[in-house]
Amino acid sequence: MSDDDQWYFDLSTGNVTQGKIGNVFNRMGPYPDEATARRALEIAAARNAAADSQDDEES
Repeated sequence: MSDDDQWYFDLSTGNVTQGKIGNVFNRMGPYPDEATARRALEIAAARNAAADSQDDEES
């Protein structure tokens, strides 16, 4: 799958786009489909919580 076929979430606008559109510093992804890209912030929050939990267990 090429980068133009994958989906991205734009942090500055909240828009989901197919392909690398917009500023690289505001773009999250790639995601395999539009629905997953729309959940980008939720996915990031879950990953951060899991990493924080792991850090707590290791200390």
